[in-house]
Amino acid sequence: MGDAASALREAAQGLSEISDSPRLDAELLMAHALRIDRSELLLKLPELKAPVEFSALVERRQKSEPIAHITGMKEFWGLDFQITPDVLIPRPDSELLIDEAVRIFGSAHPHRIVDLGTGSGALVLAALHEFPEARGLGIDASSAALQIAHNNADSLGLTDRASFMLLDWTEADWTSALGSGFDLILANPPYVSTLAPLSADVAGFEPHQALFSGADGLDDYRIIIPALEKLLSLTGLALLEIGFDQAKPVSKIATDSGYHVELKQDLGGNDRLLVLRR
Repeated sequence: MGDAASALREAAQGLSEISDSPRLDAELLMAHALRIDRSELLLKLPELKAPVEFSALVERRQKSEPIAHITGMKEFWGLDFQITPDVLIPRPDSELLIDEAVRIFGSAHPHRIVDLGTGSGALVLAALHEFPEARGLGIDASSAALQIAHNNADSLGLTDRASFMLLDWTEADWTSALGSGFDLILANPPYVSTLAPLSADVAGFEPHQALFSGADGLDDYRIIIPALEKLLSLTGLALLEIGFDQAKPVSKIATDSGYHVELKQDLGGNDRLLVLRR
């Protein structure tokens, strides 16, 4: 295929119509094809040749397939997570939950953590990475997702402190299987309206059960928030990711359930996180 630098320029140009970050996409695909990380790619770029499989990877991306599905990996909180179409791809915005947990707890580490709708396990495993004295539980209604979470716990060396459970919160009395006394509850539940337009890489490739939550995007909050009382310790807190336009309705569900609510914005200035305390 010739030199890697030329191939990258051509690939970035070809990806410009379907990606907001065509050059980054091309670099990640090239690094994956060369089986090196992106920093090494950039350092050695002038001397590298483009491997033959690079073109096929670019073609997949041109069809809107997410980078994380093509490479099978996604970085979150500085950690590498295995990703498949069975799990939602972790977003940088979700790192706010971990950042806020670290800010709130400081050196007073939580002892028990539960992640509701764990998917790849990104939230609970990132939290356990930050809180070495804690134990964490991730629940999900998808057995395929839980297998990915198990794999990630193993690759990150956290299997001794992380456990996972197949559990669907739409079933009656779902909290009884979890017990109580959790110091930290993390949740990035489905919160997309079934009426909302989505980009092709999301709508066509990511699991819809992890995205959609009724016509107003609030169905899962209506289940989860009233149930938190059974799960939280007396001094525990819940961190819930929300859509950019959901602060008022989700806050109302929480206050109606007896919680004090604090709103946090992401780096883009969008409403992104609710901190709930008794």
